Amino acid sequence: MTIEVWAPRAARVRLRRPGHADAELVAQDAGWWRSDVTLASGDEYGFVLGDSDTARPDPRSRRQPRGVHDLSAWDDPAAFTWTDGAWTGRPLAGGLLYELHVGTFTPEGTLDAAIGKLPHLVDLGVTHVELLPVNAFNGTHNWGYDGVLWYAVQEEYGGPEAYRRFVDAAHAAGLAVIQDVVYNHLGPSCNYLPEFGPYLRDGRSTTWGASIDLDERAVRDHIIQNALMWLRDHHVDGLRLDAVHALHESEGSPEHILRELSERVDALSTQQGRPLSLIAESDLNDPVMILPREAGGHGLAAQWVDDWHHAVHVALTGETDGYYADFADPGALPKTWRGGFFHDGTFSSFRGVDWGAPVPPEVASWRFVEFAQDHDQIGNRAAGDRLSQTLSPARLRVAAVLTLTAPGTPMLFMGEEWGASTPWQFFTSHPEPELAEATRRGRRAEFARMGWDESLVPDPNDPATFERSKLDWSETERTGHADLLRLYRELAHLRRAHPELSDPNRSGHAAESIAPARWALHRGAATVYVNLSDAPWELDLGGRGVWFSTEPAEALPAGSPATAPGAPAVPAGLVRLPPESAVIVGPVDGD
Repeated sequence: MTIEVWAPRAARVRLRRPGHADAELVAQDAGWWRSDVTLASGDEYGFVLGDSDTARPDPRSRRQPRGVHDLSAWDDPAAFTWTDGAWTGRPLAGGLLYELHVGTFTPEGTLDAAIGKLPHLVDLGVTHVELLPVNAFNGTHNWGYDGVLWYAVQEEYGGPEAYRRFVDAAHAAGLAVIQDVVYNHLGPSCNYLPEFGPYLRDGRSTTWGASIDLDERAVRDHIIQNALMWLRDHHVDGLRLDAVHALHESEGSPEHILRELSERVDALSTQQGRPLSLIAESDLNDPVMILPREAGGHGLAAQWVDDWHHAVHVALTGETDGYYADFADPGALPKTWRGGFFHDGTFSSFRGVDWGAPVPPEVASWRFVEFAQDHDQIGNRAAGDRLSQTLSPARLRVAAVLTLTAPGTPMLFMGEEWGASTPWQFFTSHPEPELAEATRRGRRAEFARMGWDESLVPDPNDPATFERSKLDWSETERTGHADLLRLYRELAHLRRAHPELSDPNRSGHAAESIAPARWALHRGAATVYVNLSDAPWELDLGGRGVWFSTEPAEALPAGSPATAPGAPAVPAGLVRLPPESAVIVGPVDGD
């Protein structure tokens, strides 16, 4: 076998293996070094660069048994015995995503433990499980966005073998797997890649550190081959691409990295005979992400829509600080319902500029991933508090309705379905005291600038912050939590049972603000009425029936006195919707 590494910054490269003499690698074209060496599964190795005597892990390491600072271990994905030969994949259209963090999803925090919870997701009606990043990082626990070795699975989660077991089990349960990947920056600890070559872009940074140099062909290939590895070798069904707005390349680049990536993934999808989905997290509000390549777009399957989250969050909570300010507009919820983006070329007060672009009407609504909660919007609050820690049970039920009738592809964040009382806080495990202190101070300073009380901000490096963020599964059987879980299951079933609730044709998505804190949200012949005011709302169903209601919607007898003095008698088909409630109405059987 040939082992190779891209190391244009090294004048000499040796392969180090315990119990063997160092083997010299031979310089090749374009900064590559190669040697014929036989490695068996589990064999440890590393690269010694130049005159150093310290071995570095392989930049494309598949396994780091003793952490990211130590030797790599050879992993052969072909040695795994898969049982998913009949798996043909699941399209995103009509799906229900479930985002989870392996380390806090179960008490054990492992991929094998997560397998035991797959029946819960199936019963809930989930179709796609989305894992937060599992790539190798320094320390024992982390959100996953500080990864430095993109090809390796964090050992605390079980390593690559456990990862393949999880994907195989998910497919056996009928669940597709989406893997969150980070290609816009590298973590701050144990990042040895710049010693090998120019992985980082000089003079251009992201919010999280130095930008990746996408003008380097080998760096682009490092990203593309990583994406194909997850999809091909680990049988993953799609990738969520973190913060693609932070992918920087020169204007003269012949092809955008996302377009190139989508071309390669589509080709692999054709070869494998199953759908492979790329989902962008983008702050740009630009439909170029999901427009077909033939129309000048990047050709990705879908993108997250933060505007939907912001509109729903403001409607439910009344919070209007920071980037929520623009969404105090009562028309924000109807606009995002109709078109996905609120800022589609309009002025964003948070950014201080016009932002976004309109979405062409022919774009199917399922291409927008929409959610009321996710890891960022919870974890990037000072205390990591969920909606369940501030909203009434009645409003949590309304949140469920809004999420599971959303025009796009709905996504839940782990524990949302039962109103988990555990927070989900920002946690790290940096072994370096100076990095831990810098993270602690930076986090508190960030929230102080936004007017938050610093005392509410937990220490990210305190192990208790991580432990507090683990789900308490016993809550699923407790009164209140169990009731909300049943409601989510009912709504997921309702979405599958009524085509109106998953129809991707945006021409049928109309919406309006009826009065303060009251909205009518239409999906063809179906309508979701949301009453977050403190007074009842009398609705004329127009001959339609009630499919679902978060609170009993009182049917008013025809001819009975109306609420307002002097108003005409109640016509047939009128119902009274209580405060803090929502109702879904649509054609009755036979219509």
